[in-house]
Amino acid sequence: MPLWRFDAIGTTWEIDSEHPLDDSVRSRINDLIEDFDRTWSRFRRDSLVSRLGRSGGTAALPPDAPAMLDAYRALTRATDGAVNPLVAESLNALGYDPDYSLRPGTPRPAPSEWTGIVSWAEPLLSVSTPALLDVGALGKGRLVDRVFDELADVPGIRAVDAGGDLRVREDMRVGLEHPFDPSAAIGVAMIRDQAICASAITRRAWGSGLHHVLDARTGIPVRTWAATWAIGADAMTADAVATALFFDGGADFAAERGVEWVRMSTDGRAQWSASAPIEVFRPGGRFDEGELTL
Repeated sequence: MPLWRFDAIGTTWEIDSEHPLDDSVRSRINDLIEDFDRTWSRFRRDSLVSRLGRSGGTAALPPDAPAMLDAYRALTRATDGAVNPLVAESLNALGYDPDYSLRPGTPRPAPSEWTGIVSWAEPLLSVSTPALLDVGALGKGRLVDRVFDELADVPGIRAVDAGGDLRVREDMRVGLEHPFDPSAAIGVAMIRDQAICASAITRRAWGSGLHHVLDARTGIPVRTWAATWAIGADAMTADAVATALFFDGGADFAAERGVEWVRMSTDGRAQWSASAPIEVFRPGGRFDEGELTL
């Protein structure tokens, strides 16, 4: 089956279709991704968020801003401030910066009252003081949805996959990669016309215990959960839930959004929502109430 594979926004994309995509369709997708990246990437000095991070100010409201920032506001409330789009400088402080220096410094909490700094309402996105936005908790999912919708008029599209954020049009079995052994899976999810998004502390990791999932309140990487998976109607919501599941309040946030989920702890326990369409592989022992040792 035709598979268009390419690299963008720091990850590998795969678009699965019955027929090869013609050049005009590929051009549309490339332009859409480039426009999103030029707006939201904190790794590009020419991006909108980098400019606002350097000087503050206002800009025409990007089309994705209301959906993403509204979702961030809900995430912040659900996790008691642990998820915050101003965590960019916290990541920079630990070495995950635009130059990929990977030289950790002193942990830096994100500004807690970020909605007092960032405002979004037609026609403007405003940042009252220089502050760098990072939409990594849900931005890739949002872009997967945008690409998926852009392909709505293209017959035979089966799936759009961006490095673990996957949205499909048909039945699909998806392996849940073991965070500590990429050659193994902890289970399989069965999805149809849905999205599944994954996050793990073993991806984008460097140094001793350093990775990209930070608690914005402390600027320190999370320690309890190693990997999360979320299944929802759209990729942005699933991506947001996959991030929330690293923190207290994540399971309640998932339930409010109608998202099923699985997560694995750093000490080898798996936990999942009651109606999750998954088969979790058992290592030979019994398990109760959605939890087992792997």
